[in-house]
Amino acid sequence: MNYTLFDSKYNILLVFFCSILGIHAQQTGLKGKVIDAISGVNLEKVTASIKETKVTVLTNSFGEFDFRNTMLPIGEQVLILSKQGYITKRFPIIINEGNVLNLKKIDLQFDFNTEQQHIGTISLSDHELDEDNDVSFSVSGLLQSTRDVFLTAAAFDFSSTFFRPRGLGNENGKVLINGIEMNKFSNGRPQWSNWGGLNDVQRNQEFSLGISENDYTFGDLLGTSNIIMRASKYRKGGKISYAISNRSYQGRVIGTYNSGITAKGWAFSVSVARRYGKEGFVEGTLYDSNSFFVSIEKKLGRKHSLNLTGFYTPNRRGRSTAITNEVFNLKGNKYNPNWGYLDGKIRNSRERKIEEPVFMINHYWNISKNSLLQTNIAFQAGKIANSRIDNGGSDLILGPNGQQTYIGGGRSADTNPVHPDNMPSSFLENPNPTPLDYQNAFLAQQNLINDGQLNWDDLLQTNQQNAQKGNNSTYILYEDRTDDTQLSGNMILNSQLNKHITLNAAIGYKNLKSQNFAEVTDLLGGTGFLDIDVFALSSIGSTPSELSNRAQSDLRNSNRIVGVGDRYDYNYEIEASAIKGFLQGQFKLKRVNFFLGGTFSQTSYQRNGLFENGYFPGNASYGKSEALNFMNYGIKAGTTFTVNGHHFIKLQGAYFNKAPTIRNTFANARQNNSTVAQLLGEAQESEKIQSVDGSYIFRSSKIKARLTGYYTKVMDATNISFFFTEAISGSDVGFVQEILTDIDKRYIGGEFGIEYQITPTIKIKGAAAVGSFVYDNDPDLVLTSTSEVFSDIQGVRSFGKSALEGYHISGGPQRAGQLGLEYRDPDFWWFGATTNYFSNAYINISPFARTTNFYQDTDGLPFNDYDENIAKHLLQQEQFKDYFLVNAIGGKSWRIKKYYIGFFASISNILDQKYKTGGFEQARSANYRLALEESQRDTPVFGSKYFYGFGTSYYLNVYVRF
Repeated sequence: MNYTLFDSKYNILLVFFCSILGIHAQQTGLKGKVIDAISGVNLEKVTASIKETKVTVLTNSFGEFDFRNTMLPIGEQVLILSKQGYITKRFPIIINEGNVLNLKKIDLQFDFNTEQQHIGTISLSDHELDEDNDVSFSVSGLLQSTRDVFLTAAAFDFSSTFFRPRGLGNENGKVLINGIEMNKFSNGRPQWSNWGGLNDVQRNQEFSLGISENDYTFGDLLGTSNIIMRASKYRKGGKISYAISNRSYQGRVIGTYNSGITAKGWAFSVSVARRYGKEGFVEGTLYDSNSFFVSIEKKLGRKHSLNLTGFYTPNRRGRSTAITNEVFNLKGNKYNPNWGYLDGKIRNSRERKIEEPVFMINHYWNISKNSLLQTNIAFQAGKIANSRIDNGGSDLILGPNGQQTYIGGGRSADTNPVHPDNMPSSFLENPNPTPLDYQNAFLAQQNLINDGQLNWDDLLQTNQQNAQKGNNSTYILYEDRTDDTQLSGNMILNSQLNKHITLNAAIGYKNLKSQNFAEVTDLLGGTGFLDIDVFALSSIGSTPSELSNRAQSDLRNSNRIVGVGDRYDYNYEIEASAIKGFLQGQFKLKRVNFFLGGTFSQTSYQRNGLFENGYFPGNASYGKSEALNFMNYGIKAGTTFTVNGHHFIKLQGAYFNKAPTIRNTFANARQNNSTVAQLLGEAQESEKIQSVDGSYIFRSSKIKARLTGYYTKVMDATNISFFFTEAISGSDVGFVQEILTDIDKRYIGGEFGIEYQITPTIKIKGAAAVGSFVYDNDPDLVLTSTSEVFSDIQGVRSFGKSALEGYHISGGPQRAGQLGLEYRDPDFWWFGATTNYFSNAYINISPFARTTNFYQDTDGLPFNDYDENIAKHLLQQEQFKDYFLVNAIGGKSWRIKKYYIGFFASISNILDQKYKTGGFEQARSANYRLALEESQRDTPVFGSKYFYGFGTSYYLNVYVRF
């Protein structure tokens, strides 16, 4: 950190000048105005404080600070002005009793060292922000160049391991843009790709950690980040940058220009970006993204301002997948089975496309110097599409008496290069393999090593041959589509009632209409695709007519042939709405600050089926479901006690509940109107959450440290997952939905961060996280199926309790540590290196394997060869190996007249450490006998699947600011 000090002769002049200004004052006071040194723009929320005291105020929207009605220390003092991204200034002053010291205009210089660090934070997080698997944590609030040592470590170095602060997923954090919440109804998570690439206009952020106080909303367990995309808040000037990397994309270019506030009260900001690459670190993961942003603001006098913001970031990405140890040992951590060559070019069968433009209008009313009313309206519409291959193509054959027969399609047509049937282990699964088995295993191994990619030519050739015979496509490429239209609005009031009390209040409404369907995107050389479920045709004890009806995706359009652009398989709408209110008081006393906040909300969901599914005829799938309503509330409180100017103690707690997401409310929304509540025969409960934490904070000129302990319990949660299994006692194989209800989870741990400024240029830092995140009860488990697995009980079977208590919750390492060194030269260049240690990461276990089904035979009695000790070993949760990651970062900037030129570079995982970031057990063999057979093989056929971290990777960014 750089500091500006007046020398002694200027100190004397300043003291004399300040004394003259205060001659006629009636009370002791201190005030002034802070502006940007280059643009002259008023700087809001600059912290003005008196050194070694608790006396602190913030500048208002006009850049003004005023210690009026504050007990000021008399005599020689030091005024400190600081703001994130600016060089802190210190002013020696003399405060005389009965006089008001007016410093008038003071300018702050932009800190380009801080900007380089910020560039690094955002850029290093690009991969995590765009990941969509369940173990990912988007470092929402950590995008800002926070001064908290632990959070900086989590953003820079821990995030690449899918480390979750406090063990929590990003659905537990709120992301706001201009005060409007951006978390999705469907899964509770922010969709970061909606504003990806707009790095330059995401710099103005306000972040509150955890359950602490927030000026805009009640928040959540991981805190709240408000990204301010307001034209008047950007520094005047432009910037062009270019980056290359081997992580998610290969190249990125960004151009941004901000006008600042003109003489007529106008301000505008524009930014465009492109990110691209044929593939990232993982093979076949193309990246094609464009980003557009515009913000226009008009000052309407001194009290009103109107801001219009719009951004559109269409992006397309090739996806990878989890792989088994067998595949990893043969192909490594760059392997991706989802792609193959078509016409000499890489084509990924699983792409994710997002096109959801956002438009918002914000009105700011400065009711007075101490009160601001903000009114916001946002509109978002667009699509999310995930592509994949459907291999269930078949043909309808009409017999002489009109009977219907279907041929083709099915499991034998699987296109996955690493399907278990294609792996060497599948040929050696018998206890006594034959020479032919060994030969076939060797051939399978060599085929995977030498190729192992999707064979597009085979798919096209099969469909073309079908077309020549007048038959339908066996394979097609389709997209799972979600087309959302959402309208949001809220009003936020912030008012400082007096020098001790600040009031925050908000009320908001959000409405969503979501269309969900599968759409054919490519017939792959064929002429049409028969829209039926071929697995329904294998049911036993049903007439041909019953089988034909059951196989239909839409009974109102039986045996329909679909082509490109047609909706098929499933088609439904979700209507959702929520109204929320928030009230909070913040109280500042001499040594104690505290806050008290509360919230209420009502959330409603309803499904509207547009297809009449053959498994669920009539209003079981067609038309509207029952309307679901969840009424929720919450309360939180906290206090900060100042021991002295260096030592602080902070305590806070919260209790609140929140509605389950849409994903965890409907049992199988793609096919029917059934809700979780209907299957359980009772009302579905909202999640209940209780959390407390306490921190000791130390601040001095050389040392900054925070030690935090926390306890969180989540109760009555629901989780729905889908998988294929062969392990259900007394039933056939099939695809099932697993509904886990009344889940309790416990999170206990601590965070520690410390940095020591050895010299003005050298700093050492350390960070550590220790946690224990476990299931705290045995939840209830129900399976449902549409493939006649439970034909005798209408597709639903309860398996009672799943014995999960004490098992660890997956999602990255639960322990992490860092030791680092940083050098920052006064000539605007810097270098840093860290060594990071990670441990206690666990696989995501199968709840189904922890039910009574694990040891029951077809007659409902335990297996006659069941051994409880062996079972405990089979059900032991896998813990991943500990590992170290060494990272290095650095940068330099130059000022050439009015231009600033700089670069930022990083190398991650310098030692090329191979490590697992997550994984899950396969439930296909989730009973005792099948699991025992798998454990006795050298290489399991249906072993667990894993996600792997990047090897050595690099990132380089160069920029010009003007």
